Amino acid sequence: MSKARVLIVDDEYDVRETLAGLLQSKRGGYEVTTAKNAEEGLSLAEKIPFDHILCDIYMKPSDGFYFLKRVKQAGIEANIIMMSGKADSDMALEALEFGAKDYIHKPIVAGQLFFVLKRVEEAARLRQENEQLRTQVQEKFSFHNIVAKSERMKRIFGVIEKVADYKTTVLVTGESGTGKELVAKALHFNSARRKGPFVALNCGGIPETLLESELFGHVKGAFTDAIRAKKGLFEEANGGTLFLDELGDLPLSLQVKLLRVLQEEEIRPVGDTRNIKIDVRIVAATAKNLAEEVKKGTFRDDLYYRINVLPIVLPPLRERREDIPILAEHFIKKYNSRLGVTVDGISQEALRLFLVYKWPGNVRELENVIERSMVLAETNMIQPADLPSQLRNAEQSSEASAPVPGLDPTVLSIKQNSKILEQALIKRALAKTRGNKTRAAQLLEISLPALLYKMKGYGISNGNNHLQEQAA
Repeated sequence: MSKARVLIVDDEYDVRETLAGLLQSKRGGYEVTTAKNAEEGLSLAEKIPFDHILCDIYMKPSDGFYFLKRVKQAGIEANIIMMSGKADSDMALEALEFGAKDYIHKPIVAGQLFFVLKRVEEAARLRQENEQLRTQVQEKFSFHNIVAKSERMKRIFGVIEKVADYKTTVLVTGESGTGKELVAKALHFNSARRKGPFVALNCGGIPETLLESELFGHVKGAFTDAIRAKKGLFEEANGGTLFLDELGDLPLSLQVKLLRVLQEEEIRPVGDTRNIKIDVRIVAATAKNLAEEVKKGTFRDDLYYRINVLPIVLPPLRERREDIPILAEHFIKKYNSRLGVTVDGISQEALRLFLVYKWPGNVRELENVIERSMVLAETNMIQPADLPSQLRNAEQSSEASAPVPGLDPTVLSIKQNSKILEQALIKRALAKTRGNKTRAAQLLEISLPALLYKMKGYGISNGNNHLQEQAA
């Protein structure tokens, strides 16, 4: 195991030599380098990755605070311990505020020195372990930037893994803000096409007159403003994936041409007489109910059946509330880095509001709320006062606070309440199937052995008594 490196910065030769002797002794076992002033120390710290730096405050020509500021500006991550012969508590506090890890009064004795170093090392070890744990949690509950731990999302992750390598068209549906583009990217970057381009288009964000040219391209002179030939997005996505967001907004005239592309795997640029073969995997998404749009006549039924080969339905955030805490932690980490702030988490009172709020804007709204709250936060924890009014009033809303049958409204434990819900669903399934456990397991979407195990655990009999209770 390599020795920890220590840099001693002090303008007194005797102090440097005494400290170096202590640190290099059998008791210390450190690898030591010394510097006689702040400039020399800074030059060494920029070249060598020191674990600890012991720096005197009162030095000339530049003092220890100058050194401390420059080290922090340079992004040097060593643990800095300031030293001074003056017992000045204000000076010690100032050093800590500037980023020092600890402060030692001179003359320094061995016991004091090693105690401070071990304390700093232990704090660094705990920070590293916490960061590793945080990273492990993110990796465990993340699938290509989709953060979730709910069973419904885990099933979707499984579907993505199974279908990623197939060229078959995928239709992703769900409310606005549920993460449909993230699913499209997960399908692309987990497939053999990952080295190819991922091209996205919002079908409702471009005027109909320009949309055809955007998709299929055009030749020079195809229309008044076509002063040069232009590749369409299908060509740009060749060998990769084209994500068509808000497909339900695609005009009927272009729906016909999209259907032809899907069937023939070729396109014809606007104004051209030739067809171009393409190799593109289509992932489409919409917040609309396309089956209803077909009935209204605003979406072609043949395109619907052709595009709806592999459907993925994303649940709204209000139906997977167990994902809210880890999503919040994910966004806090993201915006700590982006905003340059330090927010450790969400207070229990604020988290309770997060869990009862309906989240009509889904994950996108949650991210926006986290960012806003971090900007406004007065402490290192997001508090109810930092939240927008719709969240602060969530508990007062009759819709948000309506009791769920069978659940204790005062208990926010997902683990405890999920058991109550699971037990109620098993009883309901047994009642619906008149005690037929095989059919009940199918309704519950679990295996028969799993159902029998759960029935035994909850003390549910063959269902006869419960059937009478349900019938009543």
